Amino acid sequence: MTKIPTDLVRHALNGPTMGTRWSALFHTPAGADLEPIRAAFTESVDLVDRQMSTWKPESDLMRLNGAPVGTWVSVPPELMEVLAKGLEIGRLSNGAFDIGMGDVVTAWGFGPQKANPKAIRTTLGKARSPTHEVLLLDPDTMKARKLAPLTLDLSGIAKGYAVDRMIAVLGRFEITNALVGLDGEMRASGERPDGQAWTVAIERPDYETRTPLSIIELTDAAVATSGDYRHWIEAGRKRFSHTMDPARSGPLTGAPASVTVLAKTCMEADAWATALMVSGQQKSEIWAKEFGLTAVFVHRDGDTLRQAHVGGSHKGGAAEVCHTRQVGLR
Repeated sequence: MTKIPTDLVRHALNGPTMGTRWSALFHTPAGADLEPIRAAFTESVDLVDRQMSTWKPESDLMRLNGAPVGTWVSVPPELMEVLAKGLEIGRLSNGAFDIGMGDVVTAWGFGPQKANPKAIRTTLGKARSPTHEVLLLDPDTMKARKLAPLTLDLSGIAKGYAVDRMIAVLGRFEITNALVGLDGEMRASGERPDGQAWTVAIERPDYETRTPLSIIELTDAAVATSGDYRHWIEAGRKRFSHTMDPARSGPLTGAPASVTVLAKTCMEADAWATALMVSGQQKSEIWAKEFGLTAVFVHRDGDTLRQAHVGGSHKGGAAEVCHTRQVGLR
């Protein structure tokens, strides 16, 4: 702990969850009891894991996946909230973000099981209805119903939701200035005690090492990155990213190296980062203006990396409270 000029004490907490770690950086007056805060963080993110994991056969999501088509299934409120947001962004993105790609994710080995060549052949190119057309939600009764065979996967939105829950935890302890994160998803509340914005790095899209490419200065906004360099498999001397393209029912091809999205909530930033990876930069310019997003695309031109910024001029969006500066870009 380091004492800073405002007589507040800096705290950096972290813990395991969802196969990675959550982290939180904040300041309190000296002598604050951190254990209730740590316990609340752990309970908050673990609840998301219990409900929404595809790695836990007993999770509420897997129970919904296993239910017969046409059967109404009770779901807890947190899962209902994430399903609703997933369907909403699915509609707004014309299906570029789709929470019903679980069968494809599993076939290619990005879930608990290894890649299955037979399942890949079955799913690749398979015509499918977008999930927002075949999953019904009834928020009044807290139930969901599938209208067609469907395997849900919330890996593109659940971590962002968990980060939003961490900010809510700090609010219960009247901590309004903090930076919290889970894996590559981050959200800032307020600013640092010295009045400066929180700083978050955009990673260089490197398959082997993790180094910063540029820095985002963030206040009261969230950031999430989707890329081809974190989770991938190699087959026939070709790398296949974990990001799935609903249009081809297979791994995304010809995409940017990464897309970083800034939004008001981390759940939105998380889902839109995937949507923009799938849809591309041209479409994102329309969505940025319409939905208040800011995006940073990183493209590979041979051995050279090129950044492109989209959005940022809209009123009231995340870009009003952040900007990026390059770190060793070449």
